[in-house]
Amino acid sequence: MMFSRFTQKAIHAIMLAQEEAKQFRHNSVGTEHILLGILEQGDNVVIQFLSELGISPETIRSKIEEKIEYGKETDQPENIPFTPQVKQVLGYSWDEARQLGHSYVSVEHVFLALLREQTGIAAKVMHELGISASTTREVIFRLLGEKVENPEVPKKKTDTPTLDAFGRDLTWFAEKAKLDPVIGREREIERIIQILSRRTKNNPVLTGEAGVGKTAIVEGLAQKIIEGKIPPTLKGKRVIALDLGLLVAGTKYRGEFEERIKKIMAEISKAGNIILFIDELHTIIGTGSTEGSLDAANILKPALSRGELQCIGATTLNEYRKSIEGDAALERRFQSVMVEAPTADQTLEILRGIRKRYEDYHKVEISDEALEAAVNLSMRYITDRQLPDKAVDLIDEAASKVMLLSSDLPQELKELHSKLESINAKKQTAIRKQNFEMASVLRDEENLIRESIKRMPTQTKSNIAERIVTAENVAEIVSVWTGVPVVQLTEEETSRLLGMEVKIKERIIGQDKAITALAKAVRRAKAGLKDPKRPTGSFLFLGPSGVGKSELAKVLAGFMFGSEDAIVRIDMSEYTEKHTTSRLIGSPPGYVGYDEGGQLTEPIRRKPYSIVLFDEVEKASPEVVNLLLQVLEDGRLTDSTGRAVNFKNTVIIMTSNVGAKFIEKSTSFGFKQSGNKDDADYQKMKERIQDELRREFRPEFLNRIDDTVIFRSLSKEDIKQIVDVMLGDLRKRIQAKKLILELDEKAKDVLSDKGYDPHHGARPLRRTIQELIEDPMADMLLSNQIKENEIVEATGLDGKITFNVKKEKKVKVKK
Repeated sequence: MMFSRFTQKAIHAIMLAQEEAKQFRHNSVGTEHILLGILEQGDNVVIQFLSELGISPETIRSKIEEKIEYGKETDQPENIPFTPQVKQVLGYSWDEARQLGHSYVSVEHVFLALLREQTGIAAKVMHELGISASTTREVIFRLLGEKVENPEVPKKKTDTPTLDAFGRDLTWFAEKAKLDPVIGREREIERIIQILSRRTKNNPVLTGEAGVGKTAIVEGLAQKIIEGKIPPTLKGKRVIALDLGLLVAGTKYRGEFEERIKKIMAEISKAGNIILFIDELHTIIGTGSTEGSLDAANILKPALSRGELQCIGATTLNEYRKSIEGDAALERRFQSVMVEAPTADQTLEILRGIRKRYEDYHKVEISDEALEAAVNLSMRYITDRQLPDKAVDLIDEAASKVMLLSSDLPQELKELHSKLESINAKKQTAIRKQNFEMASVLRDEENLIRESIKRMPTQTKSNIAERIVTAENVAEIVSVWTGVPVVQLTEEETSRLLGMEVKIKERIIGQDKAITALAKAVRRAKAGLKDPKRPTGSFLFLGPSGVGKSELAKVLAGFMFGSEDAIVRIDMSEYTEKHTTSRLIGSPPGYVGYDEGGQLTEPIRRKPYSIVLFDEVEKASPEVVNLLLQVLEDGRLTDSTGRAVNFKNTVIIMTSNVGAKFIEKSTSFGFKQSGNKDDADYQKMKERIQDELRREFRPEFLNRIDDTVIFRSLSKEDIKQIVDVMLGDLRKRIQAKKLILELDEKAKDVLSDKGYDPHHGARPLRRTIQELIEDPMADMLLSNQIKENEIVEATGLDGKITFNVKKEKKVKVKK
């Protein structure tokens, strides 16, 4: 049993319990022996509790002796084992400590655990005496305010017992090397030392976003005090972090909280060497306040103003503005120290500094590539959190994943891994003894085992067996957090982007110029040649209905973000009124739906890697378009709750039918023209459309768009290709039935003629395929006119499609 969190008194009581078991000549330590050990100890909280109830230790001992008998005279072992009930009690005692808000286990927690166990002799005796768990807990709460034991302070008697009970001595932890190293925060630590050395108003408060390392700076100060790298005025100081939650816990009655905090202030004043650290400083306002009583802030103010109390606070910018600045009397007693997030290089140095701690904890090795990936990927893909916190969390979770994967390895691989560690240890010993011949033999054995590991199946890779955290492991964690596919994080994006047009043209037919313009803008953004604060790209898609504008947005979402569902679609015909702006960013305070978020801001806040499609943007009210100006220029939009939603990783696509009449009437892009397109005519038409856009939209809106992409009307050849694309899914479904569908050119001509409408583009084509292909084939299947391993040939004749069935040896089903 591990007793690392047990106090000296608790361990002493357990040792006394073993002595009690020996006296009774018992072969195991039961709950009755634990209870007798606590009573035998004498001066503890449990004795005080029983005294208040009027129960003497002798009464309990006599009750226990009535229920147990002495054992036989036999040779007893030196360390008598615990019964299963006692093991359960020791486990429960840690739970009881946590419920009381304590980070240690003492005799009172063990006593409560004895009551909780219920089946042991100790619990039965106490039940007969009328001792209940609820009553015990309440009284112990009260007694702890008078006498508290905390193992996380030096063993010697201190002048601050109450503060030690409700605080955490950071200087003691620094002295025991239990704090992580603090790197790159010398300027902020020096500023704190400077403020602490002032004669008056010497109370610094660290302000900064969550996760930038405010608490770590205070830990850095504690380390400098232990190292002696501080001015004489701060030598011998103790930095103690006050736990306000623990301070409030158990104060059921009026005046108890004030009594505790007054005791702490008296101890600080008497000691004269205490620097109090209050994390989340804004919580002191209102803490402990009940009807007619003071909160922590008002109790501390006089001591702060008189200089009797030195305090370091830490809080976020928003909370400082709302809580601290709102109380002028409290604000003037503190000096603000702004803490900025570290740069990428500084974060990398921080990760290198703490790497050893995480390697030791997770029993893994963290590579330099993993550290660099954590910094780069967190900056690029995790935009709602701050460095170094997000990079540290990535490393922590990646290391945890590697450790868990290695524990799930096959037995054969575990044995190889164990053998590898043993040989490596022997090799290092041989090298130290300069037995290089033996070291050489062991090295050869090590290489053979590594080769065996490499030959294992792919799911048991050598880097997992060796417990090495790589950049790929970090990328997988980022993928889980953000939803961005792993392949996009680890694969070279340059090759993907260069082949972007080819990939998209497989799905989008007849819009080569539009695809090229889109691909160039995306490559420009990805190459870092555009403002990084703006969205990845912003495009205005123009063209007649049904030519592929919305389809291209879906295909782009699949290409860039791995899923065609990564698209937020806003139909602007629903936002024609002025008041509809609140639907995009959320209702104002006091209105229905305030807590629900906006239809635009909330999806992007939760999934910032998306295509945002504004359909028919010309129908939106001017107020709605004004909101888009902020998104297009700054890549951000503030919702109704004041949160800034980041749009810099989105692609903004707006579709419009403005200028569609010029495209439809243009002879170069007519339905009947199927030859080469004339670039000169294209440019001329584009200029006419631009004139139309200037009449429809304000200049500041058009100037913020990266590119205006014009979609042509579709030619007959385009429609035939679209027929093949649309029949792709149908062919897969038919092939699952072990059939093959073949269409000749005449059949495609019939489908393209009947499925294309100059005013609706290719939209009616899907319905035409359903009527002329799917419906007749369904009837043939149900009437058994088509059987397995047959080919269905479709041909066109007089505007109709006829089918011919012929035998085929075997149809291969594609999976």
